[in-house]
Amino acid sequence: MVGAQGKYPRSVVMLSTHSSPGGGSDVFLREMAPHLSRVMGVKIVVDNLAGGSGAKAMAVLAKSKPDGGLFYATTPTFIYTSLLSRPAATYRDLEPIVNIFYDPEVLYTATNSNFKTLDQVLQHARTGKGRWGAANPASLERQVMEQLRQKTKVAPVIATFEGGGDMLISVLNHTLDMGIGELQEIRAQLDAGRVRILGVAGDARISQYPDVKTLKEQGIDLAVRKFRGIAGPKATPPAVIAAWEAAVPRLLADPAYQKIYLKNGLLPGFIGHAEYQKFMGDFGRQTEAFLKQSGVIR
Repeated sequence: MVGAQGKYPRSVVMLSTHSSPGGGSDVFLREMAPHLSRVMGVKIVVDNLAGGSGAKAMAVLAKSKPDGGLFYATTPTFIYTSLLSRPAATYRDLEPIVNIFYDPEVLYTATNSNFKTLDQVLQHARTGKGRWGAANPASLERQVMEQLRQKTKVAPVIATFEGGGDMLISVLNHTLDMGIGELQEIRAQLDAGRVRILGVAGDARISQYPDVKTLKEQGIDLAVRKFRGIAGPKATPPAVIAAWEAAVPRLLADPAYQKIYLKNGLLPGFIGHAEYQKFMGDFGRQTEAFLKQSGVIR
């Protein structure tokens, strides 16, 4: 990108994700990459650094040169991983650059399953045979399922995976009664009529599916908001940060990309560098307080 800050210092930018192929972050980055490439004037490459629910990706990024060539796709997972385990590097060792979107979480099942509603899934869980899925053991999705289990006083088994793609397969083959993910993660199966959304784990319904109620509307006091942004190594140069701060609003305003992210239910949520640092710190402290209150960590 050429502008007040001059040409971007690298011709190739790698965006890494802890998600396995087909997972939410993987799909998000690969759909965004060609449009971001056009806006920034660089080649965007997506790299899957799956392992340890983000532990591997954070370790690689923390050791990389702060030259604008490598970034990590931030989601709440890298906060949870940092707090629930002892990775070589944590979210505190990375530099929050910008936020791009908020991503509503949805509960879903296979269309040909025995479950037509969320209440039916909950009733089945009360028999002691329920099986639910979440993409990572250290993730916002896993915590939503844990909170749902607590608030509804049911006791299903909650299985975790290294990515949403693997979990989706387990929902489709009826190994799991229900999974949780983002629209973009299950879009192909939604369009094919193989997946049914049971509820939205957010504050509002999704415009594409106005008949699907939120969990709160279904009598469950539970709502979360998943962020999607970019983090880099510590000491990332101000010129690189400024380039991202200039590029993201242009990306969000791009008509071609708008058609894609609006279809996927993504909500534009640009946050600049300074505010994103505060946002990440606040989210980390709030998450740690919740985990301590829940007895998950001490």
